[in-house]
Amino acid sequence: MIRVLIFIILLFFAALGFAWLADLPGTVSIGWEGYVWEQSPIVAVVMLGLVLVAVLALHSLVMTILRSPRIANRFFVRRRREKGYRALSRGLLALGAGDAKLARKHGVDADKLLKHEPATKLLLAQTAQMAGRHDEARERYEAMLEEDDTRPVGLHGLFIEAEREGEPLAARHYAEEAAREAPGLAWAGQAVLGYQAVARDWEKALHTLEANYTAKLLDKKTYRRHRAVILTALAMDLEQGEPDRAYSLAREAHGMALDLVPAAVLAARLATRKGEIRKATKLIESTWRVAPHPDLAEAYAHVRTGDSAVDRLKRVKVLAGQKANAAEGSLAVARVAIEAREFDEARDALKSVLRAETSRAAFLLMAELEEAEHGDKGRMREWLARAVRAPQDKAWVADGIVSRDWRPVSPVTGRLDAFEWATPAGMDEGAVLLEDAAFDEPALPILTPAQAEATEAAAVVSSPAGAQAGRAAADEASMVDVTPRRDISPAARADAATPAPSSAKPQATPAVEVLPGKEGYEGTTDDVSHMTRPQDLAEAPATGTPAAAAATTPADTKASTPAPQAAAGDVRDKPAAAAPSPAKPAQADPKQPIAFPLERMPDDPGLEDEEGGEAFATPTRPRFFN
Repeated sequence: MIRVLIFIILLFFAALGFAWLADLPGTVSIGWEGYVWEQSPIVAVVMLGLVLVAVLALHSLVMTILRSPRIANRFFVRRRREKGYRALSRGLLALGAGDAKLARKHGVDADKLLKHEPATKLLLAQTAQMAGRHDEARERYEAMLEEDDTRPVGLHGLFIEAEREGEPLAARHYAEEAAREAPGLAWAGQAVLGYQAVARDWEKALHTLEANYTAKLLDKKTYRRHRAVILTALAMDLEQGEPDRAYSLAREAHGMALDLVPAAVLAARLATRKGEIRKATKLIESTWRVAPHPDLAEAYAHVRTGDSAVDRLKRVKVLAGQKANAAEGSLAVARVAIEAREFDEARDALKSVLRAETSRAAFLLMAELEEAEHGDKGRMREWLARAVRAPQDKAWVADGIVSRDWRPVSPVTGRLDAFEWATPAGMDEGAVLLEDAAFDEPALPILTPAQAEATEAAAVVSSPAGAQAGRAAADEASMVDVTPRRDISPAARADAATPAPSSAKPQATPAVEVLPGKEGYEGTTDDVSHMTRPQDLAEAPATGTPAAAAATTPADTKASTPAPQAAAGDVRDKPAAAAPSPAKPAQADPKQPIAFPLERMPDDPGLEDEEGGEAFATPTRPRFFN
C-alpha cells in the first residue's frame, strides 16, 4: 500500500514537471556547421532522454558481447553443480535406504561433478563402510584428516573403524584427539570418559567429566551421579593406601547420591575404622531409607566391633524399623537372629518375607534355621529344595552380566554407572507353593484312596484321641511305598498299595538312614522327600482303621522299625532280610526327570492361622530352575 502511494506521488511530480516544461516560453536552438535545430523546451528534453537510453542500450550490448565467454562458463559451471548436488542427494537417499551399490554409483558421479565438496567424500567413505570395504573406508577417512573442515569427521570414522576392529588403544587415541580439537563433540567426550573408566584412571576421568559438563554434554543430575560413582571407585582403590582421603571421597560421593549403596557402605566402613560410630550409623540410615540393601544391613550390624550377637540383633532391628515392609530388613533380622540363637524371632521374620513373596535367600535362611535349631537334616533339605525352585534374588545387573559385587563400569560396554540392584531378567521362575504349615509342623502326605478313606473316617471323630488315631492311620498307610513314582494317579497309587500275590518275587527292603541327633527318624537314603516318623505309628491305637490295617504289612513294619544301634549317631543299617512285600511299582524312565508330586514334606501337617482357620498359602509363582 505504501509503495502504491509513493508511486502515485512520484507520477504526480513527473506530470507536474512536464506541465511546467510545456508552459515555458521560448525555444531551444542547436547549431552546427550552418545547420540550426530549434525546438521547444519540452521536445528538447524528451529527445535528450531518448538519446541517453539509446546510448545505454548500446553500451550494454557491447559489454555483453565482450563478456560472453565468462557468462557461458558460468552457465556450464552452474549446470554441473546442480547435477552434482542432485547426484549427491540421490546417493545420500540410497545410503539411508541401505543400497550401497546405488549409493556408490551416485557418490562417484557426485565426486566427479563436485571436485572439492566434503559431503561427497563422506558419502563415499560411509558407502565403503556399508559395503564392507573397510580398507577403502580407512583410506578415505585418513584423507579427511588433511583438511580442517573434514578432520572431525575423519576422526569419528577412524574411531568407529578402530572399535569395529577391536583396537581400544587406537579408538581411545582418536577419541582423545577429537575431544581436544572439538570439546563440544558428545561422542568424543563420552568415549574418552568410558575408556578412562575402564582403565580405572579415575583422576583423568574426573577431569573429563568436568570438561563434558562444562561443554553442556551432561545435565546436572547425570553429572552428579557420575561424579559420585567415580569418587566411590577412586575411594575403593585408595581404601588401603590412603584411608583418610578415601573416607573424604566416599562421604562426598554419598552426599551427591544418597541411593548409591557402595558409597554409603564404604564411608561407613571407613568411619568405623576411625571410631566415628555415630557418623557411620547416620550414613547407613540415610541410604537405607532410600534404597534398602543387604550390604547396608551387614555394615550396620558390625558398625561397632566386639559387640555380641544379641547387640547386633537389637541394632539391626532398629535399622529394619526405619523402612517398613522391606524384605531386606526382615532378612537381615532373621540372619542376625540365627546368629544370636533367637530362633523364634528369626522364624517370625522369615514368615513375613515368605508370606509376601517367595525368596531364595529366605529359603536358604529357613534351611539354616532348621539345622541350627533342631538339627533336622530332612527339613533342611526340604528348604534347600525349595530354594532351588525359587526365583532369583536381586543382584547387581548390567548388560546381561550378573555380579554379586558392585562395579562402577560395565565390563561389556564400558558404560559408567551401568550396574543396578535388580532381579536378573530373562530367567524363568518356578511355581513355589508356600503355606504357613511349612514353618512349624511337618505336613501330612498326599493320600492314596485308602489313606483318604482312613483320614475321612478319623475326621468324623471329634475327640482328640480320634483325631490322633486318624493321623496315625494315615501315617501308617503312607508306609506302603516310599520309592518315588512318576505316575501318581489314583489308580496307580491303588495298584501300588495293593499287596502282590504270593507268587510275586520277594523284594529287598530299601536301605534306612538314621539322621544324626534324631533317634527313630528314618527314610530311604535316596529319597528325602518321602521320610516318615515311626514314633507317630507307635502313638496310634493298635486296631487303627480298616483301611490302614489293610495297607500295613509285616514287611512294612519291619522296614520302618529302627535298629537299636541307630540311636548312637549317623549309622546306615544294612538291608533287612528278604520278606514278602507288595508288588514292585513300575520303574521311572531314567532318561526323564523324576516328578516329585509332593509340594511339601510328607511329615508336614500344616499350620493353622492365629484364629484357627485354614492354612494360609501364598499365591503360586512361575517355576525357576538353576
